[in-house]
Amino acid sequence: MHPSSHLIDEIRDMLLDCGLLDNLTPNELLSAAGYFNVSKYHADQNICLEGEAGSFMCIIHAGAVSVRKINSAGEVIELAKLRKGRAFGEMAVLDGERRSASCIAVSDCSLLILAKDSLDKMLSEAPKTAAKVIRAIAVAMSRRLRMADGQRVEQQL
Repeated sequence: MHPSSHLIDEIRDMLLDCGLLDNLTPNELLSAAGYFNVSKYHADQNICLEGEAGSFMCIIHAGAVSVRKINSAGEVIELAKLRKGRAFGEMAVLDGERRSASCIAVSDCSLLILAKDSLDKMLSEAPKTAAKVIRAIAVAMSRRLRMADGQRVEQQL
C-alpha cells in the first residue's frame, strides 16, 4: 500500500529536513518519499536488535536513539547516541546481513523507515533516484567509517 499524497508530501518535507538526501532534485525527493514510511517509537522501545535479520533502515526525524553492542564479556556497551538527521540500519538494507548492533529509543522518536523491499522496488521503478539514495547512504557510511578510523588511531597514540 502506497502512502497517500498528503503523507508523501509530509515524508518529503521530513527527508528535506534531515539533510541526508540533499543530492536529490525536488522531483527525485518526492519520488523517493513514496518508498518511505513513518514509525513512532516510545522511550526504551527496541527498534532493532543485534543479530536479528535486518530488513529496514531508519532516519531520525525527532528524538534520540542509542546504538548498543554486547562485548566479549557479555556487557552492553553504548557505541553512540544518534539524534535528528542521523541514519542507522543502512548496512543491513544494503547487504542483507544480520544487525551488527541494537538500536533503542532514548526518547519518543519519529523515524523515517526505508524497508529493503521498498528500496528494491525503487531500484526497478525509479533506478536513477534509487542510485542517488544508495549513494547518499554510502557517503554517510563512509564518513562514519573515516571518523571511527580516526578515533581508533587517536586511542592508540
